[in-house]
Amino acid sequence: MAEKKSFEKNMAELEQIVAALEAGQIELDESLMLFEKGIKLSKTCQRLLDQAEQKVVRLTQTENGEITEEPFEE
Repeated sequence: MAEKKSFEKNMAELEQIVAALEAGQIELDESLMLFEKGIKLSKTCQRLLDQAEQKVVRLTQTENGEITEEPFEE
């Protein structure tokens, strides 16, 4: 079974792909392959961010001084 890569590793790989595509020194077939891989990495990063956001809990203090937990909301 393949090891799950962290957000940071996925993002670093995506940045390398973007740099390679921006350099414009690769052939069309390889560019298309890298673009497709970049799209998949982008979706993976977004999914990992969404999962992290769901775990974030904002602590708030009520009027009587109690600390309560609320789901993170923008």
